[in-house]
Amino acid sequence: MPLTKFNFKPGINKEETDYSNENGWVDGNLVRFRKGGVEKIGGWEKKSSNTFFDTARALHSWISLGGQRYLGFGTTSKYYIDNGGNYNDITPVRATTTNGITFSATNGSSTITATDSSHGAVVGDFVTISGAVSLGGLITASVLNQEYQITGVSSSNTYTFTAKDTNGDTVTANSSDSGNGCSGVDGAYQINSGLDVYVQSAGWGSGAWGASTFGSTNALSASGQLRLWTHDNFGEDLIINPRGGSIYRWVENDGLSTRAVSLSGTTGANLVPTVGLQVITSETDRHLIVLGADPISSGARTGAVDPMLIAFSDSENALEFEPLNTNAAGDVRLSSGSLIVGGLKSRQEVLVWTDTSLYSMTFIGPPLTFAVNLINEGAGLIGPKAAANAPTGVFFMSKNAFYFYNGSVQKLPCSVQDYVFSDLDVSQAYKCHVATNTEFSEIWFFYPSLADGTGEISRYVIYNYEENSWSIGSLVRHAWLDAGIENKPIASGTSSSASCLFLHETGFNDDDSAMDNVFIESADIDIADGENFAFVKKVIPDIKFDTQTGTTPSPAMNIVVKSRNFNGESLTTDSTTQVTSTSTFSSLRTRSRQLVLRFESDDDNTASRKNYRWRLGATRLDVQSSGRR
Repeated sequence: MPLTKFNFKPGINKEETDYSNENGWVDGNLVRFRKGGVEKIGGWEKKSSNTFFDTARALHSWISLGGQRYLGFGTTSKYYIDNGGNYNDITPVRATTTNGITFSATNGSSTITATDSSHGAVVGDFVTISGAVSLGGLITASVLNQEYQITGVSSSNTYTFTAKDTNGDTVTANSSDSGNGCSGVDGAYQINSGLDVYVQSAGWGSGAWGASTFGSTNALSASGQLRLWTHDNFGEDLIINPRGGSIYRWVENDGLSTRAVSLSGTTGANLVPTVGLQVITSETDRHLIVLGADPISSGARTGAVDPMLIAFSDSENALEFEPLNTNAAGDVRLSSGSLIVGGLKSRQEVLVWTDTSLYSMTFIGPPLTFAVNLINEGAGLIGPKAAANAPTGVFFMSKNAFYFYNGSVQKLPCSVQDYVFSDLDVSQAYKCHVATNTEFSEIWFFYPSLADGTGEISRYVIYNYEENSWSIGSLVRHAWLDAGIENKPIASGTSSSASCLFLHETGFNDDDSAMDNVFIESADIDIADGENFAFVKKVIPDIKFDTQTGTTPSPAMNIVVKSRNFNGESLTTDSTTQVTSTSTFSSLRTRSRQLVLRFESDDDNTASRKNYRWRLGATRLDVQSSGRR
């Protein structure tokens, strides 16, 4: 028989059976579909050698009028601004204590107990101590007068931390450490840390809001919620908001050594919301919009989130929120749903999702300022970060489907929908986030997997909106920002258990290590039209290897051949053959009715897997008929 050519359909299909998806793909990892073919995705490397505290789930970039490039990102406990690879801590200060902190230490222990009346701290908070003197031994003034993360809270008046020297190494007290640090110790407490896990029935997104009527509020603290920051620019300044917490402003002219401060406490502020679920700055008319703001009552803000209330400032004035006939400030309460989940600036409108519906806010001018229209009921948002702008429109993820919005809401045809939503860890669904990779016309949907059992983002699916294809894979990324002020996408993750930022689509490696478990696997190939057996002698792949500039790798990949005779039978692995850039074919001797091909990076040869990528074209098989028995 002549050689049989197979042009596999682009995209992974998990909805069909393996047999009915002939000439298709059923599984893969760290691959993408481009121009009708499949290839290994681009690599990544750390943006900076610097690390930061805790998990970063929000990224935002901008350029100042002076040409400074900034990247803001919020973590479970802090907010940073990256400028040239330096992570500058601008976390707001919640409270200060003057001449009010004392310490005690225990011989042989590194744990220091601090006493401060009504300190208001929770585990994970940071405090900067100053003015302390030595406790008498190894716990010196230089040890005490630093920033510390609080490790335990014994009471409203005491907390503990682990002593360290100025290099960050642990210091153990000795028998001479019997002092209290003197009476002139000051402390600056940063805002309460949030949670790194979503707690069911503990706040926003846990079902019906409260247990009362629509419009009732809830006074739960932001520290009891999964910490999700939102941020936007108002001019050159940065407005930031931990979900459910206060609203802060960092003033660019004040420099990176200054911290963000409360917006409502700024001189000239008038009825600025004191809490909110998200902040957005509208484009052309420049209003500061607060989703889930606290309402006005008796001439003052209540201090408790109203989960369906949208408040907006006067045009060009983020400090004026009092609705007057002489300005464009105001508010509106949504009616469809129980809470606002998230919002996104789009083309000439601001999109706002509740847990059940999608609204559009458009600027129309006085007296109403904004027209707020219900676009869709039934397509709510699964999490505050689960929507992204793309050149063709807005893509978002609901509780059970993927959607596209471009004037109207459309459900995306999806060949991996059941695969994703049956595996989704719904208890941590607020961690889901959606990102764009515009260079490759891709939308990335990141989600926590039940199968992985970590409760953390561990998997993704990619939708290519130019080719209408889907791919799947495993990758831990807590937030993602498309190329913009950086030429490459930026994502947050971990390296050696330390939190860091990665630049993606840089080279072909996993931060200078070979990518593990890169593969694509076909559906069943009916090699003998279902009735007859066939004898397969050769697999002739069409593989293109690209090497990273400045390297001399020896690229290789494995072709794994599996077979079975009847639907429902387990696959048998018949052969695994390595091919290189000079290989012409993979020899095998397989007799069966159905064949499965798996192409994978060679896990047995790390050196050959570094500094290269591969791309598959058409595959040919040397097949001979072998009868019915």
